[in-house]
Amino acid sequence: MEEGHNGATWGPRRPGTRGKGERARGQGLQALSFRLDLVEARRTIAPFVRRTPLVRMRELDSAAVGAIYLKLESLQVTGSFKIRGAANRLAALRAEERSRGVVACSSGNHGKAVAHMAALLGIPATIFVPRWVDPTKQSAMETAGAQVVLAGDTYDEAEAQALDWALARGMTFVQPFDDPWVVAGQGTIGLELLEDIPDLSRVLIPLSGGGLAGGIAYALKERRPEVEVVAVSAERARAMVESLRAGAPVEIPEEETLAEALSGGIGRENRYTLALIRELVDRHSLVSEEAIAAAMAYAFHELHLVVEGGGAVALAAALLEAGRGQPRGGSTAVLVSGGNVSMARWVEVLGRYDPPGPARIRQASHPPPALRPRRRRG
Repeated sequence: MEEGHNGATWGPRRPGTRGKGERARGQGLQALSFRLDLVEARRTIAPFVRRTPLVRMRELDSAAVGAIYLKLESLQVTGSFKIRGAANRLAALRAEERSRGVVACSSGNHGKAVAHMAALLGIPATIFVPRWVDPTKQSAMETAGAQVVLAGDTYDEAEAQALDWALARGMTFVQPFDDPWVVAGQGTIGLELLEDIPDLSRVLIPLSGGGLAGGIAYALKERRPEVEVVAVSAERARAMVESLRAGAPVEIPEEETLAEALSGGIGRENRYTLALIRELVDRHSLVSEEAIAAAMAYAFHELHLVVEGGGAVALAAALLEAGRGQPRGGSTAVLVSGGNVSMARWVEVLGRYDPPGPARIRQASHPPPALRPRRRRG
């Protein structure tokens, strides 16, 4: 695999795929051992979620780049896309499972979504969080009625305790990403994008455990396989990237990052999302802390949006690419996946980047290393 930092890109090699524009319909999907029903997921979650708006970034439009739209899941119920997956998973629980309650582990957004849905459905919920959790997100979980347990200095430590708790009490552990119900829920975003942007040619999606990127990629490749899927990771939260490189789930040290919602591993026994990302994502991008901070500030000053670090990584990548003026046909959708950020972090970021703009985004990153064109077998 080729890899680049600060907005540079690389693409995983997928057996049996062809050059751009030549891939047979469903080629990537055929490599998967499971299928997702996104239409049923959309029907299930409709009472609990909102169809989030698209905002066109006209200041970045050009004949070369094409139209760029932001899909604002930061304006979703609970402030992030996570409510889609949580709603689909909890709605699927049987009566006896609901009575025993649910357990989740979260760095914030997943826990907030599970707590919200559990309250609506009358299900007891216990949420384990690492000690560094954003206090804004912790407070939201508690306000929703969930029991919140601070556990461990890392996400993986908190998750281990959550799994033990669920097993000992016969409660259902609600996976944040590696679960077909959860992935299908997140994938409903892809259906909306296809309906709202007729000439969609490319989507930039934040990547962590793979539920969001995998679900949207599934929706796109099942219906419009020519749409390019770009997964964007924070340099300091790149467990999926390293797992793809190794060919199996790997653990990496957790680092402090503005994109704390993307921190944590993908699970040693990953069953779904590693395969989804490997088979369906066309290209990967890594963005620096400076680029993430600048994108958060840009969103506020130029677009009047509050976006958290994890929610801003795809926007950072889009601004980097727009600044380079790389030719692109059709329209691009950029997922703004969350807007839950503490006031202290927000003030810190805005203080570092004023005034913002695409030029500041570009200044926050070094030029990417030259990458060899990706070879595809076919």
